[in-house]
Amino acid sequence: MRQALSGIISRSVSPLRKMMILALAMTFVVAGGASSWAARQSAIVVDAKTGKVLYSSEADGRRYPASLTKMMTLYLTFEALAKGKFSKNSQVPFSAKASAEPPTKLGVRPGGSVTVETAILSMVTKSANDSATALGEFIGGNETNFARMMTAKARQLGMNGTVFRNANGLPDTGQFTTARDMATLGIALREHFPQYYGYFSQRSFLYGRQRINGHNRLLGRIKGVDGIKTGYTRLSGFNLVSSVADGDRRIVAVVMGGTSGGSRDNQMAHLITTYMPKASTRGGGVLIAKATGGNPISALAKVLLPKHDAPTPDEKPVAEAQVASADDDQSDAADDQSPVVAETAPVVETKKVKTVAVAAAPQAASTQAVAAYAEPAQTVDPVKTASLPSGWAIQVASSPSKSEAQAFLDKTSKQAPGALADASGFTVAFEKGGVTYYRARFGGFDSKTAAWSACTALKKKRIECYAVQQ
Repeated sequence: MRQALSGIISRSVSPLRKMMILALAMTFVVAGGASSWAARQSAIVVDAKTGKVLYSSEADGRRYPASLTKMMTLYLTFEALAKGKFSKNSQVPFSAKASAEPPTKLGVRPGGSVTVETAILSMVTKSANDSATALGEFIGGNETNFARMMTAKARQLGMNGTVFRNANGLPDTGQFTTARDMATLGIALREHFPQYYGYFSQRSFLYGRQRINGHNRLLGRIKGVDGIKTGYTRLSGFNLVSSVADGDRRIVAVVMGGTSGGSRDNQMAHLITTYMPKASTRGGGVLIAKATGGNPISALAKVLLPKHDAPTPDEKPVAEAQVASADDDQSDAADDQSPVVAETAPVVETKKVKTVAVAAAPQAASTQAVAAYAEPAQTVDPVKTASLPSGWAIQVASSPSKSEAQAFLDKTSKQAPGALADASGFTVAFEKGGVTYYRARFGGFDSKTAAWSACTALKKKRIECYAVQQ
């Protein structure tokens, strides 16, 4: 870079002036790079004893949580344990849906089960997607209802920038959070469930005869780090929430959108070493109010939770569903092979899968509560409604602005004219909390296959979409 800039500067310029110009130009290059980094990543460091924000960068920017989602799944699991709804030795049945989740996973077959403790350990170490789904179904009756419980709990904890759609964090563009909200959840987990928080410091456990190692490479590498969770998908980048204790000081730090596991870990290490000395040695009062009751419907009164308010991977054909296998912490675990100096990892031995008949999971919400979440009847804009011979359409966006939804349709048509040659764009209005929102869709496909083919073509152009039967 320096040689290239030097070649641009005229040879007639004096050596001293040339050096000054070169230094100034390099400053702009570095500043531009830093600005680009800030646009992609977000981070926050919070004093876990006083609640004071020690560092913040795009902390309220909307980000995909990836496997950080499992922190809330574990919060609700710990809450149920504390209330005696089940024990650590209770069996968690694995449905066909849970067993079919892509890696990383334990690999429990449909109809099999593991203990609650095994499911917890597999989530904090291996980030097992099948265990997360199974726990969600076990607690919430089904994963959809459990996701609503997760979002309701987020509101009760003050996480106002978060919506959950599944229990494991696999790709769903309707599921989002912020670095600030993840810091809040990290603090709440320790404050509310100190009796279970030790699970997050677990670096490995024995599943049958197999030793399963964790993904959090800062455990044992950075002094004081005692958890909590890593996360990765192609859309989210590399995420990490860390809880750190050093003497009387305690912080929770969050890094989201890292370009690699190694760079994310290095950024986290830098934040810890820089801001831990600035944390208070006093304080220690409750920072996050424990939400022990309240109506989950009321907590969601201002939360937009349509079934499909943005492109999601729902209803994918089997061939496409397999693509998601790379969108988890498996990539995180393989990203950085640099040696890490660590203490001998403590090992917890658990028994391997036990096959049982799958019983009905306990329902955590009443029938009335579930009904209250039902999506209202939708109205279709008659001007833009396309011919729907098969009833299949593809959705590319959702917006509270009808003009914005239409603009997205126009933009998509220009980006992929071939894929949408026989389709017509239209908007579908639906109402939540007294506010009208608009889905941007294309219809006119002769069959489900035609709709999926068009969606596949859009994805090749990096346009997210999903097929839906109207």
